[in-house]
Amino acid sequence: MLYLVGTPIGNMKDISSRACEVLEQVEYIACEDTRVTGILLKNLGIEGKKLISYHEHNKVSKGEEIISILKRGSDVAQVSDAGMPAISDPGEDLVSLCIKENVDFTVIPGPVAAITALVMSGLSARYYHFEGFLQSSGSERRKRIDKLKEYDETIVLYEAPHRLVKLMNELDQEGFGDCRIALCRELTKKYEEVLRMTVSEACEYYKDNEPRGEYVVCLEPLKTKEAVLDPESIDSEILRLRDSGLPVKKIAQILSEDTGISKKELYAHVLNLLKS
Repeated sequence: MLYLVGTPIGNMKDISSRACEVLEQVEYIACEDTRVTGILLKNLGIEGKKLISYHEHNKVSKGEEIISILKRGSDVAQVSDAGMPAISDPGEDLVSLCIKENVDFTVIPGPVAAITALVMSGLSARYYHFEGFLQSSGSERRKRIDKLKEYDETIVLYEAPHRLVKLMNELDQEGFGDCRIALCRELTKKYEEVLRMTVSEACEYYKDNEPRGEYVVCLEPLKTKEAVLDPESIDSEILRLRDSGLPVKKIAQILSEDTGISKKELYAHVLNLLKS
């Protein structure tokens, strides 16, 4: 049996008694960093376990090794350095392998940084989008940040301290400047901190304050612009844009961005107006 075991995200007292029992009974423990897990096991008084290094860079070869161990009948626990396996963690690949190879697995629930931060953020927790870590750079990072503009629920991201200022500036440039944000660090630890402000205010704040520690960023969705044009003004603007040589689809897109009215609704209206 494979056990995916949630471990503390900071405060060691947050580990469950069930998680302790599983870590005590299994023969093997697959872990992101053997040193980090070694410290956890020492604090729990657990000894004699065979630790397998299993992380993003060796998940293919080590995943096959772990499956072989499981098929031989040995129990294996998989842990991340902190929090739940499979959440921004290669444990999700291990789960897929187990399903593919018909190997039994179960989950031992534990702390999750994203949910902890979401609850502490003060933003809406009814609906949320978990983005996790963005690509560190390049076109894929830009695509994902652009994609964030489409969500109408609280957005949860993970970010390293040396990229936090970059993220704040990128969000500001993409129109999130007036959106509320909660910057959560050192969660469950002695110096736990949650800063609540707007994205623009965060850009200013970090000009004088160096980010420290891993961050969970909870971001208010992009505010929908209120319609600023009455029907007659919209029609006049449609005709002006038409006369400038723009196609119907582009006219609908521009007006949607300016008014907050859906592109689909505006597209139909533009077509009807220009046909008349």
